Amino acid sequence: MSAGQAAGEVAGAASALPRVLSALFYGTCSFLIVLVNKALLSAYSFPSPMFLGIGQMAATILILYVSKLNKIVHFPDFDKSIPVKLFPLPLIYVGNHLSGLSSTSKLSLPMFTVLRKFTIPLTLLLEIIILGKRYPLSIIVSVFAIILGAFIAAGSDLSFNLEGYTFVLLNDIFTAANGVYTKQKIDPKELGKYGVLFYNACFMVIPTVIISFSTGDFQQATHFQHWTNILFVCQFILSCLLGFLLMYSTVLCSHYNSALTTTVVGAIKNISIAYIGMLIGGDYIFSVLNFIGLNICMAGGLRYSFLTLRGNSKSTQPGDEENVLPESKS
Repeated sequence: MSAGQAAGEVAGAASALPRVLSALFYGTCSFLIVLVNKALLSAYSFPSPMFLGIGQMAATILILYVSKLNKIVHFPDFDKSIPVKLFPLPLIYVGNHLSGLSSTSKLSLPMFTVLRKFTIPLTLLLEIIILGKRYPLSIIVSVFAIILGAFIAAGSDLSFNLEGYTFVLLNDIFTAANGVYTKQKIDPKELGKYGVLFYNACFMVIPTVIISFSTGDFQQATHFQHWTNILFVCQFILSCLLGFLLMYSTVLCSHYNSALTTTVVGAIKNISIAYIGMLIGGDYIFSVLNFIGLNICMAGGLRYSFLTLRGNSKSTQPGDEENVLPESKS
């Protein structure tokens, strides 16, 4: 092996490391927040998913503002151009937050994770339309394998809940749009990733509080009986902190990878959630078709991950880290 080849491999490994670490960080945060929110909204029967969303936005604002004051992070001060630069992210952001929290409480954990797979083809479609990306056939086949499995699994769901299905499919649409537009907006020359997170939360926390008051959600939260339960309060605070970490890790993963890869990382994370839900969730109703569909979903997600990693190893070139997947010839 020549010195040039060795140097190229080292450079390729170094450039791949942030991608892998950001993906693992996002997967871990996404895994933990689903479990914590499931406990709050189902085990404790917390009646106010919108109030929980407000807590997560407030945590994001507080953490980033204090970090900016202490010069830990940097993002531009507010001016009249910022709303224009951000639009339509704030609207997508709050829709993603609220539909995600609502859907978590309406469905069994395994079925929630299966239906969330529909985010993947939606993200692929939006990346093609909005970002102008192109994907090889092998990637598209993997995506549709995930969807096939989701149809099989959902078609045999013995605990069908129309409201739950509606919320989770809305959450899929918002998540896909959030990932694609975030990728478009986090240009360091503009707001950067911290500016996008901070101003998104700032713009949407007040309207969300108003909606929460007008729907009675806020009143239900303040009169909730478990506020004197230390374990519940600790889990509520943990959910707020994880909400910030999830938003940050999503932006970070989208920065180093494509929006589609970020979405598929979330799907791969769901392997653990689905099987844990079967074993300890208590709300999974077993059927053969459901189990087969679930495993087809997971196989498609794993194949996508393999193709993406193989494409990265073949296609990564210095200075071309943002377009790896579209150029892969897998």
